[in-house]
Amino acid sequence: MTVTLLGCGGSAGVPQIGGEDGKGWWGACNSADPRNRRTRSSILIEGPGAGRLLVDTGPDLRSQLLACGVPAIDAVLYTHDHADHVMGLDEIRILNRLAGRPLEAFGTERTLAILKQRFDYAFLPSTGPVFFRPAVEPARLRAGDALEMAGHQVQTFLQDHAVMDTLGLRIGDFAYSTDLVRLPERSLALLHGLDTWVVGCFQRRPHTVHANLAQVLEWVQILRPRRTVLTHMGPDLDYGWLIANLPHGVEPGHDGMVLTLA
Repeated sequence: MTVTLLGCGGSAGVPQIGGEDGKGWWGACNSADPRNRRTRSSILIEGPGAGRLLVDTGPDLRSQLLACGVPAIDAVLYTHDHADHVMGLDEIRILNRLAGRPLEAFGTERTLAILKQRFDYAFLPSTGPVFFRPAVEPARLRAGDALEMAGHQVQTFLQDHAVMDTLGLRIGDFAYSTDLVRLPERSLALLHGLDTWVVGCFQRRPHTVHANLAQVLEWVQILRPRRTVLTHMGPDLDYGWLIANLPHGVEPGHDGMVLTLA
């Protein structure tokens, strides 16, 4: 199985709009290091013997799929309904054409309801094979459900994002956790025995709705995954600084990073 980090930035990306020259505000990130250029967080999970499962459709989706050479998608899982994770839903229109069908969209009842409010036309009967608007088939689930998505056996779990609940996912020895500040005990228990964990870590100092670096390292001490990769990083977390300061087994992700798992 391979997991591609399509994007590993926070809601505003890195660099953020602005800066003295109008070319972007980098914060503590070195603008000369291309690994600090971060689009909004999303991953792609594929094979072996299974399809391509896209997790979230952020506003950078088109450029991400082109940059990573992704030819098609089989299904989508939404972690939650915040704009930086859903506003690229319109790109599903071309993915419908490539697949020749509507795409299953997995999410909680709340997430799918919000998506239907914002993108009501995507939930109408499809216009295939032309697909002049995106077409999704809602597949409702509850946190804690285990089910098949695009041929992958996915275990979901609950995460606390302070302002709402989000979904984490585990497939075999891999898990993905973005947009969380706390993990319920039941969810933490589901994360033991991991080979690779991709986890959101927004900044060094504490944050009201996102895990900070100290919190993530505390979880790592409890769970002991072989490899931990940070995602959903803001302009406070420079790639070079992280490489120099993180403990063994913990590393920053970067856009386009490919993880290969047994």
